[in-house]
Amino acid sequence: MDATNPLLVDAELPAFSQIRPEHVEPAIHAILADYRQAIERLTAESQPRTFANTVLPQESLEERLGRAWSPVSHLHSVKDSDELRKAYSTALEAITEHATELGQNRELYAAVEAITHGGGYAGLERPARTLIEHALRDFRLSGVALEEPARSRFKAIANELSRLGTEFEEAVLDATEAWTEHLTDEAQLAGIPESGRAVLREYAREKGLDGWLITLRQPSVQAVLSYADDRRLRERVYAAYSTRASDQGPNAGKFDNSQRINDILALRHEAAQLLGFANAAEESLATKMAPSTEKVLAFLHDLVKKAKPVAEKELAQLREFAANALGIADLQAWDVGYASEKLREVRYQLNEEELKPYFPLDAVLNGLFAITERVFGVRLQLRDDVDVWNPDVRYYDVYDAQGERIAGAYVDLFARSGKRGGAWMDVCRSRFRNGGDLHRPIAYLTCNFAPPTAAAPSLLTHDDVLTLFHEFGHGLHHLLTEVDYPSVSGISGVEWDAVELPSQFLENFGWQRESLDLFARHFQTGEVLPQTLFERMQAARYFQAGMFLVRQLEFALFDFRLHREFDPARGARTVELLQEVRAEVAVVQPPAWQRFAHGFTHIFSGGYSAGYYSYLWAEVLSADAFGRFEEEGVFNRQTGDAFRREVLAVGGSRPALESFIAFRGREPDSTALLRSYGLA
Repeated sequence: MDATNPLLVDAELPAFSQIRPEHVEPAIHAILADYRQAIERLTAESQPRTFANTVLPQESLEERLGRAWSPVSHLHSVKDSDELRKAYSTALEAITEHATELGQNRELYAAVEAITHGGGYAGLERPARTLIEHALRDFRLSGVALEEPARSRFKAIANELSRLGTEFEEAVLDATEAWTEHLTDEAQLAGIPESGRAVLREYAREKGLDGWLITLRQPSVQAVLSYADDRRLRERVYAAYSTRASDQGPNAGKFDNSQRINDILALRHEAAQLLGFANAAEESLATKMAPSTEKVLAFLHDLVKKAKPVAEKELAQLREFAANALGIADLQAWDVGYASEKLREVRYQLNEEELKPYFPLDAVLNGLFAITERVFGVRLQLRDDVDVWNPDVRYYDVYDAQGERIAGAYVDLFARSGKRGGAWMDVCRSRFRNGGDLHRPIAYLTCNFAPPTAAAPSLLTHDDVLTLFHEFGHGLHHLLTEVDYPSVSGISGVEWDAVELPSQFLENFGWQRESLDLFARHFQTGEVLPQTLFERMQAARYFQAGMFLVRQLEFALFDFRLHREFDPARGARTVELLQEVRAEVAVVQPPAWQRFAHGFTHIFSGGYSAGYYSYLWAEVLSADAFGRFEEEGVFNRQTGDAFRREVLAVGGSRPALESFIAFRGREPDSTALLRSYGLA
């Protein structure tokens, strides 16, 4: 082992400050070489096959690779550079090739399958049996049964898809960073509140400029589209943001993802058919709860029928308000956020700026941790001796009720250059008990909030608060697992359309008075969130819920139909299909030049292909699960212990439906989702 390469040092936490792009390829190459030799030895052995001598060694090998690759993959997302990109791309290609080889290794498949015929199989604990079942399924999904030339073709497709997904994501990041607008006249910022202006001023300062710099980072886009009185400015920002990485807009063709979209869909379709599936949507359901593509479409179309009439009514009210109160007779896509914010102010005497002072980031974090301790009996403690990739990153140890350290989490919350947009949770280390050693689970929690300014701390919108709770819900799923095998612990092995259950579940606490009382205090006066403001928040909770839901349905149907209806003779038909979906679902019709799909990283580089519907599918589960807390008490510790035991602790070691029934005492109530939007 090369002790000078930090990726080859098996420490509890990565040495982020020491990791360089030149470390990546040698480390991954060395680990993969060891991995291959170990598999060759394992398959050559002739003793009877058991979980301990066949599956556990593979978990150990996979975990070693993951512990080296995770920090590299994470840095690629949060501290990107040209050098790291090259190293990441080359290493990812090698890892993908290795994974496909492994998945097509028939000797290894036979060895794992032999365990199921042995006498000890029935006596294995549930997580071990699930791990074997998943492994055999994944062998089949990797093409283990394919003969040449299909075998080699499947392998080539896997490599190409990996490369294209990386390129897609990088093109979106580059397009996001490539466009800015420098303003020096404060009159152009009319309507944008001081908190938004401070962010734009900070972006200008970053670049050594006076005045204000509008970028395509989320806090900037949100400030302009929600508040800027200058309609032309809103249109320019909307146009730049909604045409990123496409053939349209201010950087038309420069980072264009059009061909990548076509190639990705064609290759996914071909791979699915090689495995005997009709299409990529059907293949994707092999690892999900939904039983068939017809069931998914029926679920989504049923929601459209219920949500669209509400959305149409909401839009009609918005159009009327925009025309009468704002003088906007022809409401356009770049006006919707602005007009909606104004209407909310008039209807509920509420705007996000009025709420923001009550949600300083540090107080929200401490409140979230206090809720976690009350409901689940675990405590997070800041630790300052951990090596991080940016000075703003914090690290927390997680302790159980007995004071034992059980996990840890990196928290990286501010938008900055070189960091991809959005919010996510990812795995740094998995829980793994190997012999007498226990590796504790470690998570990354990443958001893109507006950073603090000279005048004020980072102040969150209530939507930001819910985003933080959402990602922390994913984090708890990973951190509170009690399963000892990485492939089925935490979020691993959980059906993709159930993986959002804990995250969406935790969002509900961001609406409860008992929860808000723990952290919602004015950053200057210390005043608790006034009851009148809370009541206005609650009254506005379902404001434009129909419009929000049809937007989610548009994304979900577009994604699912794109993968289900792909025809090699016709190509992706991305723009055409999106128009078809919008004709059925959408109430706001964006301009023809809008290119939403070209920045849809969720489905082209983020694991949600033919699975974006999962957010809505899982919301049935999360809304219904929280219903038990509403019945028994938001901070009822026994209810919290039951959710932790039956859902969080078991991870992917049993089917999600079984876990839900164990917690709720019955199957999910499908009307729970509509209730959660106030539409029941």
